[in-house]
Amino acid sequence: MSPQMIICIVIFVLTLLSYILNKIPMWVTSMLSLSALYITGSIDANGALSGFANTNTILMATMFVVAAGFRRTSLVDTMCSGLMKLTGGSFRMAYLGYLLLAALLTNFIASPMVVYAIIAPLLAALCDKTNTSRTKYMFPMMVVCVACCGILPLPTAIQMASQFTGFFETYGFKGMIFEPTYFFIGAWPAMVVTVLWAFFMGPKFTPSEPIIPIATKLDSHHEQKKLSPTVDKLGIIIFFVTILALIFSAQLKQPTWFIALVGSLMMVLLGVVDNRSALRDIPWDMLLLFVGALALGNALTNTGAGQAIGNLLATAVGGTRNNYILGALFFTIPFIVTQFMLNRAVSAVFVPICLLTCQALGANPIGLILLVNAGSLTAFMTPMATPAVAMCMSDGGYDLKALIKSGATISIILPIVYVFYTMTVFPAF
Repeated sequence: MSPQMIICIVIFVLTLLSYILNKIPMWVTSMLSLSALYITGSIDANGALSGFANTNTILMATMFVVAAGFRRTSLVDTMCSGLMKLTGGSFRMAYLGYLLLAALLTNFIASPMVVYAIIAPLLAALCDKTNTSRTKYMFPMMVVCVACCGILPLPTAIQMASQFTGFFETYGFKGMIFEPTYFFIGAWPAMVVTVLWAFFMGPKFTPSEPIIPIATKLDSHHEQKKLSPTVDKLGIIIFFVTILALIFSAQLKQPTWFIALVGSLMMVLLGVVDNRSALRDIPWDMLLLFVGALALGNALTNTGAGQAIGNLLATAVGGTRNNYILGALFFTIPFIVTQFMLNRAVSAVFVPICLLTCQALGANPIGLILLVNAGSLTAFMTPMATPAVAMCMSDGGYDLKALIKSGATISIILPIVYVFYTMTVFPAF
């Protein structure tokens, strides 16, 4: 282990400890961590500052503005009132409706953060309308957006399947195709379990009230000047056009960050959101937290920490031919690592390691690849895992301790479901 790797690990541990203790604001910890990584040479200037230009950072900031514009329109209250009427005034049934909608949308849009940004204003308005604590329900909703991503054989699964097929070709599995239906065949119980957990169990483990002040009060649109009928309609149109464009971004050949940026600019230019409100609705502290998390992830990769974990995993696997031991290893390690690095980066690191291991053992890689992907997506216990977590922290007023406590139960349930079911349906041997 090189001195640089040791320094990086020390900074990583201290950063995590500071997040847990929460004695100073988390965004300050994040920026201190970024500075320490740069000063010690764990990352260069490009690595330290790349988070500010990261597409996910731009996407997250602009989607806050798009969502803020949508929240100001009359449709949010209309939808909440309609859903409450449809469910006979039952908050619980309306909440279930939003959970099911989130589980469906996250299979059309390959970004849990975007799906969360769509559902969050609706759920928050529902909570406010029924005098229910947002803090009880925002986290379980976010978990559904993340954990159910890409399970149904819809656009998200098709996109991921093509990437895995490319990995097969690169790592010697010629002629093998990863079908989009494999995600559903090998993971549908996890999707059912996640929604049931979010409905019955999730709110029991979240705090009753915000731990930290909620950055953007979603009911603030009632205190602002009411939109004219024309601007109100424009806000609704902009929101849904933006969402449709995000769903069909591949066909439009436009990146999601650019679509969200255009949507946010239109919200401001057409008067749905004024200039000051647009800037106020962006949770800058969470963006800085995310930027620092990206820098830490870059450092862990650049110093070889990710590769060291991979080598350790290959050694731990050894020559075992037990499907469930292999499955547990290839789920658990990405699951642990993804709490501190972006889930897409973790998947990109561990899918090749998984394929190399399968090649050495003569194993069928389908089930193990599914578990690597699932482990990478079981990412909701730290703000470093996915941008949706940072957004949820802002909307629900969670700190790191609250995230860990809220996500502990589902983080125990999902590995059990995935390992035993997936490796039974798609055994390695």
